[in-house]
Amino acid sequence: MSHPWRGVFPAITTQFHADESLDLAATARHIAWQIEQGVDGIILCGSLGEASTLSAEEKLIILKTAKEVAGDLPVLLTVAEDSTRAAQALAHAAHAAGADGLMLLPAMRYVSDTPETLNHYRRVAAASPLPIMIYNNPLAYGVDITPAMLADLADEPKFVAVKESSGDIRTLTNIINTVGGRYALFCGVDDLALESLMMGADGWVAGLVVAFPAETVAIYRLASAGRWEEARAIYRWFAPLLHLDVSMKLVQNLKLAQSLVGQGNEHVRAPRMPLSGAERERVQAIVRTGLATRPKLPER
Repeated sequence: MSHPWRGVFPAITTQFHADESLDLAATARHIAWQIEQGVDGIILCGSLGEASTLSAEEKLIILKTAKEVAGDLPVLLTVAEDSTRAAQALAHAAHAAGADGLMLLPAMRYVSDTPETLNHYRRVAAASPLPIMIYNNPLAYGVDITPAMLADLADEPKFVAVKESSGDIRTLTNIINTVGGRYALFCGVDDLALESLMMGADGWVAGLVVAFPAETVAIYRLASAGRWEEARAIYRWFAPLLHLDVSMKLVQNLKLAQSLVGQGNEHVRAPRMPLSGAERERVQAIVRTGLATRPKLPER
């Protein structure tokens, strides 16, 4: 099946000033840098983008900022609201503001059962004409969108992709065995990315790409070309950095990594606070070791 999205889609950070207000200029610079490095799409205001601290109005402002610099690349806005009504409203507004698609989560806080989850997804899809990436992350959000549920949703053409973040590499095979090539499948766990590409994923919703986009893109392109040994060598170098994404403090970890490569700042919104003490030293050491041993990448 032909899908509209594939490749590396950074889940970008939201840049703030020291007073926690939006730093739209820094966010725009970061998106432009990602595009220069060869990414295939942009995802805004997700977990890494501190969605839970952003108002709907702010999300739309960030979306409009991203669209100004993204050119022809697809820009997806994350919809992760507390109620189906709020998710419908944001999905509708995102279309009006120029989004190319949505990345849709179950409703937050309340852990919905299967009928409630399916109802949520169908009602949000009905609120907007935009194509949708279904985001499955049961470890973080408590709702598991199973292969059987994806089969149930397959009759809605707006659902075009799945971001699979269950942490179980077997899930990709189970999805393919259940629905074939109905959806474009994206890995959503950084340190399972190469394994996921080998098992049939079409893309990578990436985190450490915010600090190391060239390496992220290189792994995806080498894997897509079947150049597994070259991809594996870069991936093994990258692994200690990729592990920083699988953490309750992924936002602080990755914003520190961004700042260390000169492509962003560490400002976060409370209740988050920047890393300090031993936590900070550990992340700094991992990033500095990665920079000191950075592999030579193949020509594009």
